[in-house]
Amino acid sequence: MSIRIAPSILSANFATLGDDIRKVEDAGVQLLHIDVMDGHFVPNITIGPVVLKSIRKVTGLPLDVHLMISDPDKYIPAFAEAGADMITVHAEATIHLDRTLNFIRSHKVGVGVSINPATPVSSIQHVIDLVDMVLVMSVNPGFGGQKFIPYTVEKIRQLRRIIDDKKLGCDIEVDGGIDTALLPTVIDAGATVLVVGSAIFGNPSPGAKAKEMLESIAALGYHSV
Repeated sequence: MSIRIAPSILSANFATLGDDIRKVEDAGVQLLHIDVMDGHFVPNITIGPVVLKSIRKVTGLPLDVHLMISDPDKYIPAFAEAGADMITVHAEATIHLDRTLNFIRSHKVGVGVSINPATPVSSIQHVIDLVDMVLVMSVNPGFGGQKFIPYTVEKIRQLRRIIDDKKLGCDIEVDGGIDTALLPTVIDAGATVLVVGSAIFGNPSPGAKAKEMLESIAALGYHSV
């Protein structure tokens, strides 16, 4: 099974963002996670399509864009045009989730759906067939550097059972509080994409930390592609 690490630029140094991205890219990561926050759905404001377009210019890595925003349908076209390879929306942020997921697909990018820690897996069970990735938030969204919420591990297990029973190929992504020590736990539960922010970009050597985590995954018997 392939396990990927997706460094979250929310924790990067925006004054030297291009350099930070190159460091993790050189370390061998295969995906970048871009958190978009609007100060309404979550209590923080981050980047918009203009910054995403600039990021697209400095890396060839796939850009995994996580919209933590209200009324995501209004902004999906702009983020797709700016260079997103995957757009993930929150089940809690849209009334017509089926329509929103199909709207993302119509823009020829990957489709993701996310659930907050207290949101049950059952809320997305009927749309799993529509997505390429399910994102389990393992912290309450809005800020980096939070502590991993243990009960979210069972949600990963539930999703893995559903996905395997349906014989689907979608990834399970986990975002929040992931560090090297937690890798075995979330991977064993069924996660395949691990969003890592503070543990990588809060380290004096982001590239070295990313490489260490990739090596830890390899030591568990998995590979990253």
